[in-house]
Amino acid sequence: MHLSQSARCLAHALLLSAMTALSAQAAEMQATGIVLPLIDVTLSAPVPGIVITRKFDEGVAVKAGDILMELDNQLERLEVERRKIVRDQKQIDFDSTKKLFNATKGVSKEELEIKEAEFRVAVVEYDIAVEQLRRRQVIAPHAGVIAQIAIEVGESCTAYQPLIQVVDTSQCYLVASVEAAQGARLKKDQEVKMEIDNGGEKAAVTGKVFFVSPVVDPASGLQRVKILFDNKDGKVRPGLTGVVLP
Repeated sequence: MHLSQSARCLAHALLLSAMTALSAQAAEMQATGIVLPLIDVTLSAPVPGIVITRKFDEGVAVKAGDILMELDNQLERLEVERRKIVRDQKQIDFDSTKKLFNATKGVSKEELEIKEAEFRVAVVEYDIAVEQLRRRQVIAPHAGVIAQIAIEVGESCTAYQPLIQVVDTSQCYLVASVEAAQGARLKKDQEVKMEIDNGGEKAAVTGKVFFVSPVVDPASGLQRVKILFDNKDGKVRPGLTGVVLP
């Protein structure tokens, strides 16, 4: 069956219209965002002091609980030792008084309670001294890599001054602002394909949606989403841009 010229023109126009609509939909789905590490923290000390020890260099992997940096702490160490001696002595006094009370009633109950209270106070004072010493240490809260050190040994710092940045790039996420219609189609734990501009090369990545903002920005009509993906091989570097594919 042969189509007339007008029918062919109409079919061609409909095809172009459908292709244009599909292209527009694909363009809408390709929302651009930026890659960030899931864990990125800047550590500080809650007290002022002078840095006396730096345990690791930039670029070194650390474990959770590692002491990364220490401030001057000789007075705090001496106070911990003093409080430990007092605590141990108070415990001996309390234990001996308790044995005497239970065995012979040679001491009053009130005296036993006084010895117990003194021991408990000594325990608390020792714990306080230990905490004061700990506050002069910068400790890694999780495993990661030291990305930046802002201060050197011998320099002074103020309380809560940024000292060390630790990042874990084994898991990253793409944070992007998408059209409200696209955001409505995204659900938590939904698999999404992305394309990361990895320094001139395109890296295809599959991730899962772990956050969809419950609100839409009234000025732009955009909705913020975060898509988590595995990056144990380190092929994607945080800070790069990427797009959410349809």
